[in-house]
Amino acid sequence: MSVLLPHDARRRTKVGTVVSDKMDKTVVVAVESLKRHRLYGRSIRRTKKYHVHDETNRCKLGDKVVIADSRPISKTKHWTVREVVGHDVVATLPKVDDSSIIAPPARSEPAAAAPAAAEDDDEE
Repeated sequence: MSVLLPHDARRRTKVGTVVSDKMDKTVVVAVESLKRHRLYGRSIRRTKKYHVHDETNRCKLGDKVVIADSRPISKTKHWTVREVVGHDVVATLPKVDDSSIIAPPARSEPAAAAPAAAEDDDEE
């Protein structure tokens, strides 16, 4: 990490995970926060997505990054990538499509039981 100037050190920062890097010089970062419910006291997990400016396109899907508040860069971008902290391997695994999984063939037990019943009638 480079040395921060005094005005850079005062900027709001958040830590999140890159969930999309398909745009040029822009990544989408999901920041997760844990809050307590006012009435019931249960912890509630909230996720907010930010469009973040990535000048050098160094962030990849699943990277854990520190983002800093900045001037408005576009209609939705008000944050910049300060540093890449680490990489989350689980986020980069391909999603499994359930439609490609073939179900095993169904067994036809009732049809097999019917001839056995017919044999019992012949014995009498």
